[in-house]
Amino acid sequence: MPDREPISGMMTSKQRLRCALERCQPDRLPVTTHHLMDSFLRHYLGGASAREFFDRFGLDAIHWVVAHRPNEAADEYYDPLQGPPGFLEARRVVTDQWRVYSEAILSQEWPTKRFRFVTPNRELSLVLQSNEHTSWVTEHLIKDKRDIDLLGEFMTAPKCDVVAVNHAAAEFGERGFVRSHVCCFDVFGQPGTWQDAACLVGIERLILEAHDDPAWVHQLLQILQHRKLTYAHSLQGAAFDVIEFGGGDASSTVISPRLFDEFVAPYDTPIIAALHEAGQRVVYHTCGGMMPLLEPIAAMKPDAMETFTPHGMGGDVDLAEAKRRIGDQVCMIGGFDQFHFFTGCTPAETRAEVRRCFEAAGAGGGFILSPSDHFFEADLTLLEAFADEARKCSYRCSL
Repeated sequence: MPDREPISGMMTSKQRLRCALERCQPDRLPVTTHHLMDSFLRHYLGGASAREFFDRFGLDAIHWVVAHRPNEAADEYYDPLQGPPGFLEARRVVTDQWRVYSEAILSQEWPTKRFRFVTPNRELSLVLQSNEHTSWVTEHLIKDKRDIDLLGEFMTAPKCDVVAVNHAAAEFGERGFVRSHVCCFDVFGQPGTWQDAACLVGIERLILEAHDDPAWVHQLLQILQHRKLTYAHSLQGAAFDVIEFGGGDASSTVISPRLFDEFVAPYDTPIIAALHEAGQRVVYHTCGGMMPLLEPIAAMKPDAMETFTPHGMGGDVDLAEAKRRIGDQVCMIGGFDQFHFFTGCTPAETRAEVRRCFEAAGAGGGFILSPSDHFFEADLTLLEAFADEARKCSYRCSL
């Protein structure tokens, strides 16, 4: 990888993160987090906001903005029954032919809701359970193979509310990155095409159908891809710094490289191209195994890849090896083991892990240190050590 001279002077967090995203060398190692979970902010910081969290620990801030708008020309409108949008959720877009109803299911161990998607032909339903940390599907939407025909005919395709995004970005200023994700299926989904399908069908069944009935899987992926392309094209002029795409169901700890080549890359590559055409930068998110997929993901031409989950968290990433193989093609984000170095260790051990990550992947820039995905608990003293040591990783010192 060619040497890149560090940019002189103190940079703002936005400048620092963008410099790394463009595979250049900033003033120091950029350091941030992925999602900040509400349960963590409540239990450990008395309900502080995400902005207050970043200010307290001196991290390069991330501001998540998810803003959708209906296409009134297609008779779409905001769902009057939705209530306040949940975590990383936008206002839902419906039509008279695609309506969403929810009802609580009582006498369950966890809070449980059934969501019904009503169309002129028949209705679909899924069931979600939740605790204070997360939500999960207990009944998948797609039960009969014919169900995907309803998605293709009636499912709405939201667009980006560019005005709302740009207002939020202007207010956030130089504090850091304004980040979002490609639209997911209503109620519960993931940004990547294969990942969204896994949420609708169930990953075990989806893998089996990929072997037994690949034509049906391709049909489902085409339907979901069309919806995501509609959203991607609508992002022209939106002041996002980076758009998340992908998801863990396409990691090598879930599917084989062969399945990735057949069912993931062909559908996600055109969406990445459409995001670039709309002037957006893209980070491809793979929580889980990545090493067998480094080159195939980089070949889809995202601007960045994450999460580079280490072995101690169930991943497989060797940061130095990953940097050698794809560091000249994409910015690398993540790599830090939050399970073992945000709890149950000394500040010195946390600082040593920060230095290990910097030495493995920081050479020449193009690396943003971050926990490998979100976290639910942390010793605040260790968080302080994490942030402080990263700020000391200056590119004015040789690596």
